[in-house]
Amino acid sequence: MALPAITPYPMPSADELPANRVDWTVDPSRAVLLVHDLQNYFLTAYDREQSPIPELLGSVRELKEQAARLGIPVVHTAQPGGQTPAERGLQQDFWGPGLPDDAEAAAIAPEIGPAPADTVLTKWKYSGFVRTDLLERLREQGRDQLVITGVYAHIGVLMTACDAWMQDIQAFVVADAVADFSADDHAMALRWAAGKCAVVTTADTVFSPHSSKEG
Repeated sequence: MALPAITPYPMPSADELPANRVDWTVDPSRAVLLVHDLQNYFLTAYDREQSPIPELLGSVRELKEQAARLGIPVVHTAQPGGQTPAERGLQQDFWGPGLPDDAEAAAIAPEIGPAPADTVLTKWKYSGFVRTDLLERLREQGRDQLVITGVYAHIGVLMTACDAWMQDIQAFVVADAVADFSADDHAMALRWAAGKCAVVTTADTVFSPHSSKEG
């Protein structure tokens, strides 16, 4: 029930991505950048010195910098440590007790840690929309696009993208700014997202028309 030890695998390249069914593009006035569960605990399953983690963290860091230039809000989700069985619910059956009651394990990776202007939401389930006020924040800010990064692609990232679709929020899954249990899981998540609920894109293109204007 614990997290698996994840064997290094190459981050997918742009020519390996699935075809999208829709042609949405990011509008900075409509978008929010979501950094999903990039906590030390979840990254301990990887060798942080080997692919896909350096690419993941580098892409997220660059996207955060671009978001700051473009005036796009950044939201992090983070699961709390030391959850009770009641708080865990059915996650306890699938994944055990979850994060330990340890501040270092629960902390967001320092390479992409929250900036003062960023929002951090406490997250309890796979989807970033469940038992959080993410949807309310999007509605209050008049934003209906969510650019999703983080771990794990075929679990929380995919469920958040699907939940966004069900709330008429356009989701963009950044293929080289997410990571998963394996290359196969990563590819499956991207195929499902592209075919059912999101645009699958890359870190160097998701904001590119707007970033180039920023010089």
